[in-house]
Formats: sequence, structure tokens, C-alpha cells
Amino acid sequence: MTFNRADFYDAELRRHDEPFYAALGIGSGDRVLDIGCGAGKTTRDAARMAGEGGALGVDVSEEMLRVARLRSIQEGLGNVSFELADAQVAPFPAGGFDLCISRFGVMFFAEPDVAFANIARAMRPGARLVMLVWQDRDRNEWATAIRDALAPGEPPPSGGPAFSLADRMGTSGVLTEAGFASIDFADVHEPVFYGPDADAAYDAVVELFAGRDILTDPTPEAGRTRERLRSLVEAHSTSDGVLFDSRAWLVTARRA
Repeated sequence: MTFNRADFYDAELRRHDEPFYAALGIGSGDRVLDIGCGAGKTTRDAARMAGEGGALGVDVSEEMLRVARLRSIQEGLGNVSFELADAQVAPFPAGGFDLCISRFGVMFFAEPDVAFANIARAMRPGARLVMLVWQDRDRNEWATAIRDALAPGEPPPSGGPAFSLADRMGTSGVLTEAGFASIDFADVHEPVFYGPDADAAYDAVVELFAGRDILTDPTPEAGRTRERLRSLVEAHSTSDGVLFDSRAWLVTARRA
């Protein structure tokens, strides 16, 4: 089975799209900046909502951006573009955007205070920020259950890049210092989708968390790990596919 990373991420987060899009409030003519856009689904959807406006998606993965550009051409979108850029330091036009969005793409900055200050400079006064970020690791079953299957008995790690914005007080402080106001956090409790069946989910978990070498590793420990991962995805199989519980924050703010 061939694992497609771009398609996986979009399918994984499909239940998060409804609350995310409902919060965007994109108007015709809006200029939208999408941070960590990946294969560009959210950027393309934002461009459609913007009508006479447009959307720019930025990401640090050229592989993902190639997919994003190809799909934009296939969908006939002329008001969307993509750039290989690190939003922490990218020279965005000052005040050039009416809305900045991100679906789980802003948690990996080495210096979040620098990154959000740079993003704020790219937004006109009063422009809105809408982003989804993960809550704490222990509130996200996809993180805890898979890790326990890979390293049973080991103490759980503290934090991690994916959970760097989980703390509301800390994130509010970063955003306030960067120049944002009216900061709000809404709880989003939706499962993440790991595949239509246990085989697809097993392939995804191996690819994303274990590495494909484990599939051919002849050691007994590797065999036991494969068994634990297989049991895990089978235990989470439902009529809607393989699902893991998750909790996220829908963060909204305005450029002061």
C-alpha cells in the first residue's frame, strides 16, 4: 500500500474543517494568508471564499507545495498562490492581508514570539487571525496511544513541538506581545481519521511514527511493536474508519 502524506493529512483533519471554516468569515475581496498550508486544501478553499480577493499559502515543504500548485491548476483557481517560506522570517508585505489562517501549521516555530510578530506585521490593523492548534498531549489520544504502543512503560515526554501552543495563558501572552487583541480559545473535540480500515491506518502509523524499517526488522522487539500497533488500530476501527480522540483549540484574535 502506498502512503500519500498529503491526502492523509487532509483526511485526518476532515472533522476539524467545519468549525474551522465556520470561524473564518472570509468576505469577497479579502486577502488571506495561510500559514503552514501543506498541500493547500485550506488555501484553495479560502481562495474560493474570497472571490475577487485571493489567498497565499506558505509552507517549508516544497514536496507539499508541488501538490498544492498542481491541485490549484486542476481546480482552475486563478486567485491562489503558494510560496516556499518560513513564516517566522518571511518578508511579507506590511499590512498586506485581511485574514491570517492556519490549520495546525503554527506550532513548530523555533521562536514563536518572533514568528507571530512577523505575521502581525503582514496584517492590516483590525485583520483577523484564525488558527487551530493542539491542546495538551494527554488530551490527544492519537499522540498518547500510539506512543504507548511504540514505547510501552516509558515515561511520557513533556510537551513536544506539536503541543507548543497548548497552554492558553502562554499562547495569549505570545499573541498579545506580537500585537494581537480580542484573543479567544474555543474547545474543538473531534476525532482524527487514520484510515478507512485497519490496514490503511496501520500503514499510516508506521509511516508517520515508527518508520518503514520496522516492517522488515527481524528482531523480536520489532515484531512485538508491530503486533501492538496492529492491535491498536484494530481496536480503534469503527464503521466510519479508524478514529482516535483529539482535542484542539480554535484560536481567534484581531490585529490591534
